[in-house]
Amino acid sequence: MRHFLTLKDFSKDEILEMITLAQKIKTQTKSKKIVPYMERQTLGMIFEKSSTRTRVSFETGIYQLGGIGLFLSSNDIQLGRGEPMKDTARVISRMVDMVMIRTFEHTKLEEFAQYSKVPVINGLTDSYHPVQLMTDYLTMIEFGKDKNPVIAYIGDGNNMAHSWLMLCAKLGLELRIATPKGYECDKLIVKEALAFAKESHAKISFSNDPKIAVKDCDVVTTDTWVSMGQEEEKEVRMKAFEGYMVDEPLMSLAKDDAIFLHCLPAYREYEVSEETFEKHAEVIFTEAENRLHAQKGIMVWLEGKQNG
Repeated sequence: MRHFLTLKDFSKDEILEMITLAQKIKTQTKSKKIVPYMERQTLGMIFEKSSTRTRVSFETGIYQLGGIGLFLSSNDIQLGRGEPMKDTARVISRMVDMVMIRTFEHTKLEEFAQYSKVPVINGLTDSYHPVQLMTDYLTMIEFGKDKNPVIAYIGDGNNMAHSWLMLCAKLGLELRIATPKGYECDKLIVKEALAFAKESHAKISFSNDPKIAVKDCDVVTTDTWVSMGQEEEKEVRMKAFEGYMVDEPLMSLAKDDAIFLHCLPAYREYEVSEETFEKHAEVIFTEAENRLHAQKGIMVWLEGKQNG
C-alpha cells in the first residue's frame, strides 16, 4: 500500500506514471467516456483547512471515477474535539477506501498515514502541497513546457516552494527560487531536494533577486505571500515582499512564450499584477481545472497499489 504525502516518496517513473494516467482519464472525461475506475469506492476528505479547489476537485473526481466523497471538517468530527489523530485514523480507515487530508502540521498527516489501513493523500500541509505540483506539471505538458524547462518560483519559501523543489529534483529539471531574506525555504527540505537533484542532474539555485530567477525562463510561478494561518503577519510580509510582485516588467525578462502559473487564490497587485494575471488567465484556469484530472490520476494509481 502506498500513500501520497510528498513527492520525495516517489521515483521519476512513478510520478510520470501518475501524470500519464491523469492525461488518459482527462481525455476520457472530455470525450464523455466515464470509466468507473473506483466503482463504489469511498473517499474520506478531512479538512482542517478550508478550500475551494481541493474540495470541489476531490469530491467531483471520486464521483467521476464511480465512487463517493465524504466531506469531513474538523468541526464535524471528533478530531476537532480533541480525539487523537491516530485514533481518528484507525476509525475512519476501517470505513472508507481512501483518505485525503488538508491540514496544518505535516506531522499530523504522517501520524494519520502511520495508523491508516488505506492510502492517504496530502491535500495540503504547511510543508508540502504535492497534488498542486502534479497539477502544475500536467499543465506544463499541455502548454508545451515540459521539455528541458527553466522554472522560476518567486515569493515565499513555503509549501509550494518546497513542492517545486521536490518535483524538479525528482524529474531532473532546472528550478530557480527567489525569496526575500528571512523567507527562504526550510533548510532540511532544501538539503533533501539537493540530494535528489544530484542523482537526477537537476539544476536548483536560490537567490533574493526575482530578476535573476526569471531571466530567460520558460515558466514563472508564485503563491500568495500570506498563507492561511499567517493573517496576523500581513503588514510585515507586505513590506518584506516589496519588489516580488510578478508583473509585466518582470515577465518581460522571461522568454517571449513563457507561461505564468498560480495555484490560486490570487491576490492581485500583491504577488501578481492584474495585467499579468489576466494575460495568462487561460493557463491559470486550465491549471485550476487540472486539479480535478491530476488528482484522479493519483487516486487511481494509489488504488492500484492498495494491495501491492
